[in-house]
Amino acid sequence: MQGKQILIVGASSGIGHALAQHLQTQGATLFTAGRNQPEGIQSTHMTWDVTQQSAADALNQLPDTLHGLVYAPGTINLKPFQRLSIDDYRRDLEINVLGAVAAIHAAYPAVKKSKAGSIVLFSTVAAKLGMGLHSSISVAKSAVEGLTKSLAAEFAPYNIRVNAIAPSLTDTPLAESAGLLGDDNKRDAAKKRHPLSRYGTPEDIAGMAAYLLSDQAAWVTGQIIGVDGGMGNLK
Repeated sequence: MQGKQILIVGASSGIGHALAQHLQTQGATLFTAGRNQPEGIQSTHMTWDVTQQSAADALNQLPDTLHGLVYAPGTINLKPFQRLSIDDYRRDLEINVLGAVAAIHAAYPAVKKSKAGSIVLFSTVAAKLGMGLHSSISVAKSAVEGLTKSLAAEFAPYNIRVNAIAPSLTDTPLAESAGLLGDDNKRDAAKKRHPLSRYGTPEDIAGMAAYLLSDQAAWVTGQIIGVDGGMGNLK
């Protein structure tokens, strides 16, 4: 990653932060965007709340050339369908889908200029499997998968690759705040649901994202890649 310039939206915690740490050790020059400056990361940081500001206004310190864009913000909003409001669906779409669209719009000229760019988005295993209480996030992340494939086709003539990673439950602050790993019983139950008998770590997902940004993945585009402990395909 030496010499590559990478923008990570949502690098202050969880998977985005783990990826920023990984890329920093590999010599990438980082640009970050989000509500908070990532701790321990050397980057050009742009403050951006995707629900409040336009990307064009917020992402005003991008370089002329970007080799990669990662959009990492996400939501976990698990409720029965009858308790999910239209505003719940709207918020999940705004953060997961429209935020990604806005970031790509803003960064596209710089990514195109690299002549070998990579865009990495995030879906979820719940977009593939029917999982109760997940309808809002499944709708949003399914839209991310459609966006990934459509843009991969559209951007291929410019040698811009677009892929999405679909994790299962990962030990992040977002999962903690949603109460999914709140105590030992929940952690044990989460481990048992996965064929590999554990839930994910931010580093598990960050490793795949780093690969997709690298030249090693130069022939990989339009893919939805499950990093999910086997949950998406195994019983």
